[in-house]
Amino acid sequence: MSRIGKMPIAIPAGVEVKLNGSVVEVKGPKGQLTKELHPDMIIELEDGFIHVKRPSESKEHRSLHGLTRTLIANMVQGVTQGFSRNLEIHGVGYRAAKQGDKLVLSLGFSHPVEIVPEPGIEIDVPAPTRITVRGIDKELVGQTAAIIRDLRRPEPYLGKGVRYEGERIRRKAGKAGRAGS
Repeated sequence: MSRIGKMPIAIPAGVEVKLNGSVVEVKGPKGQLTKELHPDMIIELEDGFIHVKRPSESKEHRSLHGLTRTLIANMVQGVTQGFSRNLEIHGVGYRAAKQGDKLVLSLGFSHPVEIVPEPGIEIDVPAPTRITVRGIDKELVGQTAAIIRDLRRPEPYLGKGVRYEGERIRRKAGKAGRAGS
């Protein structure tokens, strides 16, 4: 039995959950999320808790059990607390700015890079070298942060680029480090 899949999901006060077959709709103080999950999974709503059960012990159902439960738990957490991802910019002349709802990045290219966030995503720039991506959909927040990071990935020699907050970059010795061999 999946340890994650068998844990019940508590529904906090102010959150409304509707089940319509394999479609789960969660409405809370921060917004509303709807997701269609695998039709084989059994989702039950009882006494302020959501229970996810699997129909059989097949490999597919075992793997979907924990996934389904986690997706629903992320929806409940998203409409109550929301999710955020922080990015750091390292490099001389690399910076971020906000123009309206657009994010404008100077990352050493011949032109500034503009990113327009999708609906439901909010991008803040508290400092020229820091970016915060916020939203209620965990998948969309992570995808947006990954797109921003992919514009200029941290390189291993000088460590310049866009990285997640707290991410450690494995540094390499340059040509000068090989002189002793």
